[in-house]
Amino acid sequence: MAALRVGVVGLGVMGSHHARVVRELDGVELAGVVETAPERAASIDAPVYRSVAELIEAGVDAAVVAVPTTLHESTALELADAGVHALVEKPIAADLDEARRMADAFRRNGLVGAVGHIERFNPALQNLRSRVEAGELGSVYQIATRRQGPFPIRIADVGVIKDLATHDIDLTSWLAQSPFRAVHANTSRRSGRPHEDMVAFNGRLDDGIITNHLVNWLSPMKERITVVTGERGAFVADTLSGDLTYYENGTDATEWDAVSNFRGVAEGSVIRFALKKREPLRIEHEAFRDAILHGRPGIVTMDEGLTTLAVAEAVMRSADEQREIEVDPETLPSALAGRLAGNGSGR
Repeated sequence: MAALRVGVVGLGVMGSHHARVVRELDGVELAGVVETAPERAASIDAPVYRSVAELIEAGVDAAVVAVPTTLHESTALELADAGVHALVEKPIAADLDEARRMADAFRRNGLVGAVGHIERFNPALQNLRSRVEAGELGSVYQIATRRQGPFPIRIADVGVIKDLATHDIDLTSWLAQSPFRAVHANTSRRSGRPHEDMVAFNGRLDDGIITNHLVNWLSPMKERITVVTGERGAFVADTLSGDLTYYENGTDATEWDAVSNFRGVAEGSVIRFALKKREPLRIEHEAFRDAILHGRPGIVTMDEGLTTLAVAEAVMRSADEQREIEVDPETLPSALAGRLAGNGSGR
């Protein structure tokens, strides 16, 4: 079988990583890249084109869209009109109208449209989801995330909510297998830019799980932590190191009063799981390839990307209006909107 010809549009930080993985992936050929900056184009051992039209003319089956968010819609629609499958970096688009047009175009043309929410492909989170789904934690009570670090110079067109918090919105709903129903947020602007650089928000999922998220570009240390707490204990996933640790609720009370008073709930076993740590971007590209060639599930669909963006916009609105905002079913794909229109089952 001939290799799948894949192009990469944009050779910024993420685009360069995409090009590297495409080149190394079985069953895939890096057919070319679109880049107008000579210094970036010079580093790639592949045909370089100055426009998406030139890339399409050269012949590609699929493409990665790694341009600034404001260019996602125009780039993706050009690919869809040409019958080219696409993996679009997150967030899917700058606003919901753009996201809807993108999702509709790929659906209408029978194409695979994926969104690059890479955290779903982190081995620690994939293993965590399997364990939660298997009932190892019992009922899930809360999901909390911390995503913070220094300011990334590469981001100029969106704030921390759409650039970073969309990771946490997507992975939280995916881990719980339940959509967000409401959010309440606070933001700040400390770096002199027009967009927010810090957000703290709480959420409520459709099944009653409560969530908490701290996201910023202002911390001197880099942190990527997800904590899932339930009736049997808590899982802690570190997606920087790919580690997953389980803290079990204890069954034996601590007899040392001073320690017991300090620590509270009795402690059980603590287990750090040995995981096979493959690169998440490679796993993401394998899922994209297999969706195109074999129709396999596993990608983050454009409808899911649209849903995540709708929650992100609700977070921004909550911060502006200083109140809890319910996620409007009318903004979401029809299947999810129908679910939210009904009564959520409390947990």
